[in-house]
Amino acid sequence: MNRTVVWHAGQVTGEERALLLKQQPATLWLTGLSGAGKSTIACALERRLLDGGHAAYVLDGDNVRHGLNRDLGFSPGDRTENIRRIAEVARLLNDAGLIVVTAFISPYREDREMARSIIGEDAFLEVHVNTPIQVCEERDPKGFYKLARTGELPAFTGVSAPYEPPLEPLCSIDTARCSVDECVDRLMGFLEPFLKAIHA
Repeated sequence: MNRTVVWHAGQVTGEERALLLKQQPATLWLTGLSGAGKSTIACALERRLLDGGHAAYVLDGDNVRHGLNRDLGFSPGDRTENIRRIAEVARLLNDAGLIVVTAFISPYREDREMARSIIGEDAFLEVHVNTPIQVCEERDPKGFYKLARTGELPAFTGVSAPYEPPLEPLCSIDTARCSVDECVDRLMGFLEPFLKAIHA
């Protein structure tokens, strides 16, 4: 850190923002293979939260790479930096009082633990979207598995690059067995303690 960069304290605290929004901020971190259903669940969950009067925002892997992380590739180092930046953004959004839902493959345990340390243990809720790779590959919504199998897309997670599943996630959900609404119902249950109005 450059010594000329000094944190400037504001006049409003994160606690005050949470009081205003009547919720406790948290980051629900969805991790899993491409095609597992992370983005679909994240967007449906955001819709459910907003419809219930709760301030929430989705950070989606592809969307973030269109702007903030457009300079990053898919090498292990770039993947780590991708997750570091997202964790910092999630932390800022949590400080603003929002519930954050992330949808990132985030294949490495070490990177997810880094995200946990940035966001904070109490606010970081890790969810494994544990859909079998056979199902993900059958869906192949973006055609990536087909390209990976022919060698046209190198270093693709689950095919030619590793995926390290969480050892102790908050929960594991399989979108091949549960509908989107069922998945959202389950995640809403874990978020319930954060959605109760807090008082000064």
